[in-house]
Amino acid sequence: MTFKKYILPYDPKLKSLALKLRKRLTFSEAILWNELKQKKTGFNFSRQRPIDHYIVDFYAKELKLAIEIDGENHRHISTDKRDALRQKNLEKLGVRFLRFDDLYIKQNLNEVLMTLHYWIDEHKNDLGEKKPTPSPSQEGNSLELEKQG
Repeated sequence: MTFKKYILPYDPKLKSLALKLRKRLTFSEAILWNELKQKKTGFNFSRQRPIDHYIVDFYAKELKLAIEIDGENHRHISTDKRDALRQKNLEKLGVRFLRFDDLYIKQNLNEVLMTLHYWIDEHKNDLGEKKPTPSPSQEGNSLELEKQG
């Protein structure tokens, strides 16, 4: 799969807050992070990642996928509206979202991971084909093989 290099904008002022948040993970963030950092999905995830004027819980750059965990503080109407606006703004930058409830992660971690794997399988075509980079000594050989074939 080839991935276009695309750097998302972020507010540098959020870097210190993101670092603090990385040190204070909730239990559900910690157990999900424990799985994501092992790269069982085949993709690298970062945690508490600043994007634009926001910080997402987890982000896979190659997938342009943000994973958000909605805890107690997300169960209020004002927070729901703010989250919806935040997600809409980040989607304009091409970020895609999976959202999970905090309690659901604690009680159904395997199902959360299955959902993530399913999402990745469903969206592989969105990512393009990855072609190996030829070594410098072999760059011209692919052309020679095409001519012979």
